[in-house]
Amino acid sequence: MAPRSRRGGGGGDDDPFFESAPKRRRGDRDEDIESEDSDDDGVAALGRGFDEDGDEGGKEDEDEETVGEKKMRIAKEWLKKVTEVAKRGQEDDDEDENVSGGRRVAEILQRKQLEESGRKRREIAARVLPPGPQDGFKVLVKHRQPVTAVALSKDSDKGFSGSKDGIIMHWDVETGKCEKYIWPSEDVLVSHHAKPPVSAKRSKQVLALAASSDGRYLASGGLDRHIHLWDIRSQEHIQAFSGHRGPISCLAFAPDSSELFSGSFDRSIMQWNAEDRTYMNCLYGHQNEILTMDAFSKERILTVARDRTMHLWKIPEESQLVFRAPVATSLECCCFIDDKEFLSGSDDGSIELWSIMRKKPILIVKNAHPVSCTDLNSVDNDDESPKENGIHKPESVSSAAQSWVGTVAARRGSDLAASGAGNGLVRLWAIKPDSKGVEPLFDLKLDGFVNSLAIAKSGRFIVAGVGQEPRLGRWGRVRSAQNGVAIHPIRLKDEKEDL
Repeated sequence: MAPRSRRGGGGGDDDPFFESAPKRRRGDRDEDIESEDSDDDGVAALGRGFDEDGDEGGKEDEDEETVGEKKMRIAKEWLKKVTEVAKRGQEDDDEDENVSGGRRVAEILQRKQLEESGRKRREIAARVLPPGPQDGFKVLVKHRQPVTAVALSKDSDKGFSGSKDGIIMHWDVETGKCEKYIWPSEDVLVSHHAKPPVSAKRSKQVLALAASSDGRYLASGGLDRHIHLWDIRSQEHIQAFSGHRGPISCLAFAPDSSELFSGSFDRSIMQWNAEDRTYMNCLYGHQNEILTMDAFSKERILTVARDRTMHLWKIPEESQLVFRAPVATSLECCCFIDDKEFLSGSDDGSIELWSIMRKKPILIVKNAHPVSCTDLNSVDNDDESPKENGIHKPESVSSAAQSWVGTVAARRGSDLAASGAGNGLVRLWAIKPDSKGVEPLFDLKLDGFVNSLAIAKSGRFIVAGVGQEPRLGRWGRVRSAQNGVAIHPIRLKDEKEDL
């Protein structure tokens, strides 16, 4: 009994108190013992969190939801929603109620799990309805200079856009309300590990944007050879990554990860960790300027460069698969459809469907964005097109630039994709299963160069970054175009099992 009296004082005769004291100190470090003779209260405090129905001490924290309770609540709500969907589908069937109800719930849950894991494509293309008379692109955000990049948050409720004048905008998809990111002073940029500018003034022209899936970080890159990291919640500049020796042309966050990949005109790809603010790795393989990239996971990224090749990088293995463009074609953009297929666009106006099993395209769609006479007349090429005896040649470089496919996008894990070109045409595509090809769905008209595209997670709208000029040059100009971000609804047939 002597050791007990040394430990406790007045409460030394209560064995449960002293037996549970070490556990209590580890589990409730912020809680103080108010008196020596409150042994029963101490035991009750220990029981909080383990016994939801029993002691009075647990009632104080009854309203506080733990992580486990939150997960359980979300799971119950999800199961209730799935059950309601299954009941709606059951009303149209003649099967036995006791058998079909449980089977439908299991089928829906299994399908959703396969779609989320990427092992099954979500079928959206077959549900796309023709655009109505009132449907059309609506300018959501205006920029003074051509928009070069757009990005959507994971839930597609927020969006980001960057332009050639260095303006970065954060906007709400539903309301259109936008806020401008403010660039810090040069001294602050240097304190955030940016190197001093090569010229007298730092170029803030934005060529690429990427948003992390957790909604915390936005990365921007451009002509100053730095990757700038922004805090989305406070909209403040927090870090500058240096290391590239050329302009930053493309950025991509790995899904559900803080790992960031950057591509540059210096032909290298660098890997960073936004959470730790650290450099991780550098990849080499391209022989010319890197143009675009897409990340399927932190282990797989896809890049396109001016060396007429597309590389699939396997990060852990430090290896790459090289896919070569057809003869006389230069690849300009790329995106993942799933882990086995991807899409690309070329400067000759064609799009290509690729499979990981072949180094040549499965299908090539020639003249995917045809140029009409109206499109040619709308281009102001007085300064860019060559002249012969003071007269413009009929074959102008701007007409070729208009059919140039500058961007492709896909709703990841589904059969819906889109492409955009300089003639202002956004075309929706249906990806057939089992690598059987691509077929066009509908054309969405827009005025100007379509420099960037993003499809919502729900598949119900598409946003386009539009400019009077192409993203990486000034070889064409459409003076009637509005620099900014345009949004177009995608009407879908209602699905019984659409959650």
